[in-house]
Amino acid sequence: MDETMPVRNPVQFGFLVTVGVGLALLVYYLAANVGALGGWITGAMFIALGLDPIVRWFESRGLPRIGGVAIVLLGFAGIVVLMATVVIPSIARQALGFINGFPQTFDDFLSSNFMGELDDQFGIRDKVENEAGKFFDTAFSDSSLIGNFLNNLINAGSAVAQVITGTLIVMFLALYFVTSLPTIKAWGIRLAPRSRRRRVAELTEKITQSVGNYVMGQAVVALLNATFALIVMSLVGVNFPLLCAFVVLLLAFVPLVGGVVAGILVTFIALLNGWQSAAVYAICYFAYLQIEAYFISPRIMSKAVAVPGSVAVIAVAGGGALWGVLGAIIAIPVAASAMLLIREVFIPRQDRR
Repeated sequence: MDETMPVRNPVQFGFLVTVGVGLALLVYYLAANVGALGGWITGAMFIALGLDPIVRWFESRGLPRIGGVAIVLLGFAGIVVLMATVVIPSIARQALGFINGFPQTFDDFLSSNFMGELDDQFGIRDKVENEAGKFFDTAFSDSSLIGNFLNNLINAGSAVAQVITGTLIVMFLALYFVTSLPTIKAWGIRLAPRSRRRRVAELTEKITQSVGNYVMGQAVVALLNATFALIVMSLVGVNFPLLCAFVVLLLAFVPLVGGVVAGILVTFIALLNGWQSAAVYAICYFAYLQIEAYFISPRIMSKAVAVPGSVAVIAVAGGGALWGVLGAIIAIPVAASAMLLIREVFIPRQDRR
């Protein structure tokens, strides 16, 4: 129909507009209420892409893909079992010990020579004790505060249950995705026009390999980071080193800022043992971060698409604002994929004009 022709059936036109608006609202409702599911699927896909380079390595050695997938699945299952039976119970015991022993540890910290010197100059201990007394007096006299605390405990238990459920779902989805990744990519390529499927297949392969290399490389960097932190914490005598190393491992997955935040957090924990332990740990760990940034990460990430520093900072900030920690983790590979599409598709098209 010519665009200049008037609408001959306004009822039909209004109905189509109403249906379109209704579908848009339905899509918005689904996106707003299945955010957790979207996060689970995204996390599982990134884990699958991170395991895919290992499968491809076995394939390059002459092993069929099904054999490489089986070896990866067995190794992944072994790591999960090790975490569930050994690592997580140890971390839980240390976390419980940290919570139970924190009052005494904090009191010892206030009685240390370091705090004594600060107290002589600024009177810090009296201020801390007065504020703590006011807090406990308010906590036990205000019934609404106690009720809010109990509600927070219930919400925390619900959040823990959601985390456990989400972790199990992500693991099973990741195992399924890594097994059927070629089939998923083939179906996605068939959605493109027939004349462009070959080009779409090439770009899809480049993007998936780049994202997979990034995820695997980031996992190796985070593991090295946590291992070094654990060794330094054990040498300087930081309390609950396994628990702190686990926190460092999780934060190290967040690009750019995760390692710095982990270093500051563990330094404050080491400060409870004395300023000497905190200073030694901070010097060693932040020196390692420089070595990691200039020597370790460039070599491990050499096969992933390079992202300029300014783009990486903007991507991490935007991803964290939109989707929290998961958004910050996936921001750089998403930005790398976008840059690859710009370089491979948009710029050549502009050059031909």
